[in-house]
Amino acid sequence: MKKFDTIKYSVTNRVACILLNRPKQLNAFNSTLKFELLQAIDLANTDSAIRNIIISGEGRGFSAGADLHDVLTEYDSIEEELLKEYKPFLMAIRDSEKLFISAVNGACAGIAAGLAMACDLCVMGDNAYLYQAFAAIGLIPDGGVSWHILNALGSKRAMEVIICSEKITAQQCLKFGIANRVVPANTLLTQTQSWAEELANGSPMAQKYTKQLLRQVMKTDLSEAFDIEARFQNLTTMSEDFKNAVSGFLDKNPIVFTGR
Repeated sequence: MKKFDTIKYSVTNRVACILLNRPKQLNAFNSTLKFELLQAIDLANTDSAIRNIIISGEGRGFSAGADLHDVLTEYDSIEEELLKEYKPFLMAIRDSEKLFISAVNGACAGIAAGLAMACDLCVMGDNAYLYQAFAAIGLIPDGGVSWHILNALGSKRAMEVIICSEKITAQQCLKFGIANRVVPANTLLTQTQSWAEELANGSPMAQKYTKQLLRQVMKTDLSEAFDIEARFQNLTTMSEDFKNAVSGFLDKNPIVFTGR
């Protein structure tokens, strides 16, 4: 298996786990981490044996965001750095056919919140929080953070969180729909792994098309959403998995999904 300097990568029961591994720097993103994170995501995405992927942080926090010692080391502008080093791994999660689950421990600050929220599902430790400190140093959110917060909180609450540099606690994230579950911090990875393994036994096609469906219907009205659902449903009903699942349901036999 490929070795990384700033990532811990492992696979258990069809679930890949990607740990950001710069704990002394609170997993802040330097160029190496950004490059290796994209490599790890691509590795998981192209491995047919993997059903879904967990992303978390080694040590006491998920990530402090961008490493300020490493900003603009290779680029003429922050815009160029964001587009060339951050956007690729964030879009690789969004465009993947597999489910990504962020397991957020401790601090999740700045653009790291964009990574956590880019995942399809989110489990947070009860000590975790999202921290948007951009305005405190004269900046605005980046890495898609503004989009996620606006859609979760609405315009006025999003404005307040951003311009006041607020911390959003795990319980608030659960209330706002940013997190799916909040668990004791010392059980975060264990519980996330258990949930990921349950999901790995589900229908890959249903999960893949639901991910695509939700992304598309967000931008439509009810009539167009109905049409999009019909197109995806046509694909699922023609699958071997659907036929086998119906047969198994009627015969009361265990259902095993293959993704075909």
